Amino acid sequence: MSSAGFHQHAPHAAPSAADGASYASAGVDIEAGDRAVELMKEWVKKTRRPEVLGGLGGFAGLFDASALKRYERPLLASATDGVGTKVDIARRMGVYDTIGHDLVAMVMDDIVVCGAEPLFMTDYICVGKVHPERVAAIVKGIAEGCVLAGCALVGGETAEHPGLLGEDDFDVAGAGTGVVEADRLLGADRIRTGDAVIAMASSGLHSNGYSLVRHVLLERAGMALETEVAELGRSLGEELLEPTKIYSLDCLALTRTTDVHAFSHITGGGLAANLARVIPDGLHAVVDRSTWTPGAIFGLVGTAGNVERLELEKTLNMGVGMMAIVPQESTEVALATLADRGVEAWVAGEITERDTKTTGAELVGDYAA
Repeated sequence: MSSAGFHQHAPHAAPSAADGASYASAGVDIEAGDRAVELMKEWVKKTRRPEVLGGLGGFAGLFDASALKRYERPLLASATDGVGTKVDIARRMGVYDTIGHDLVAMVMDDIVVCGAEPLFMTDYICVGKVHPERVAAIVKGIAEGCVLAGCALVGGETAEHPGLLGEDDFDVAGAGTGVVEADRLLGADRIRTGDAVIAMASSGLHSNGYSLVRHVLLERAGMALETEVAELGRSLGEELLEPTKIYSLDCLALTRTTDVHAFSHITGGGLAANLARVIPDGLHAVVDRSTWTPGAIFGLVGTAGNVERLELEKTLNMGVGMMAIVPQESTEVALATLADRGVEAWVAGEITERDTKTTGAELVGDYAA
């Protein structure tokens, strides 16, 4: 099933005799797939952009590329991703309508890093057994995420894999496309000495490091997802399912109000490693930990697993989901723009000259209490 056609894909069954095998007996329920399509249609429609052609039922999603004629030299940006083992938390909690936000964030916030406007996305949902309401809930979350990112959901696929996955098991992945004017492409070549590094707060763990988090909290510490954790102000499961913040439109707003040189999406590998990806040779990003306090969940993982700070910082975002690099004189306008959009942000560091002993980015100092 796809959001363009939403047809069900699964391995072909052998022709059946009157009392022989059938697709259903092999574990594939076509009727359940059709029901899932009907349930998800209303959510897919909410993501529609003027450039999208056709409706549900085709084999491919169509996007009118003539809309790109307003660009002098349009560059298409693409990305693909999943949400990792966070899907296991959703399965255990029986909550399926938030994981889609995570998927859109992981794809579209990668695309916006170069300054590209998100255009459209496709999804892939793999399940052991199609439970129509669950599949529709997942697509609902993806659609809601697409609205937050400003992109259309133009296609997708739901594959039923009996025998490979358990009846309640599932995974999600997606791919997206955006566009940016060539002379407005953001990146390392724009960064200069003295630029400010602005941090944007994360909504929590986002969608990285869950193999470590699950190992520490659920296995080593033996915590239950239903456990109410005072320092979190809610249950552990609710904290772990907090959707990844989608920064796409916030970042685009920033490019319209000030001179952004680069963005860095803080995902797997942590803050320093991801920031280093956009720092040019000869320069160095220094980020001061004392400018923020990581959320309680990061301290809980560290304490429960006796995880060293460096290991936490290599794995988790530590409270920062996106970073912007702007000229020092642009910081006031940048922070005001983000504040107007409800994004918590602060100046966390600066760009300096780089010597032969440093890497592209480093964290210094201690976190604020």
